[in-house]
Amino acid sequence: MEKWDIYDKNRIKTNKVVKRDASFSFNEFHLVIHVCIINSNNQLLIQQRQSFKKGWSNMWDLTVGGSVHSGENSYNAAEREVFEEIGYTVDLSFVRPTFTINFERGFDDYYIIIADIDISKLKLQKSEVKNVKWAGKDEIIRMIRNKEFIPYHISLIEMIFDMKNGYSVHSNNF
Repeated sequence: MEKWDIYDKNRIKTNKVVKRDASFSFNEFHLVIHVCIINSNNQLLIQQRQSFKKGWSNMWDLTVGGSVHSGENSYNAAEREVFEEIGYTVDLSFVRPTFTINFERGFDDYYIIIADIDISKLKLQKSEVKNVKWAGKDEIIRMIRNKEFIPYHISLIEMIFDMKNGYSVHSNNF
């Protein structure tokens, strides 16, 4: 059973650990990660969730994502999740998340990696991942609208593609 460290609103560990699916008290949060791998053709590696997976069955999703286990930090969890779900090794020890989104019960760190990966050589985690493929921004937006992709905000997908080279999403045209 997964265990998660609990953080306060300032992202400071509280020394409280809970089991996955435990209820949270007010002002208690946990940490999750997403890793987005984009190739030189400006396509995002996406995964299709297994049909028997609880929540979003058969739907397409970002490259990988998951919760940070107790005792891990963000980049350790990101490295672990990439290896577990698609069998690819990354070293994020000197990389900060590209951006973080605060959500109701936690913090979601997003890492964007540029890599040309031969997806035929990936080892998919059969309990999680049914399939993977490369998809461009327009295709992913179409998939979201067609309810084939987890319903992320379109602006999130656009931001992932906009930030792939480390640039911010703001404009200097004020």
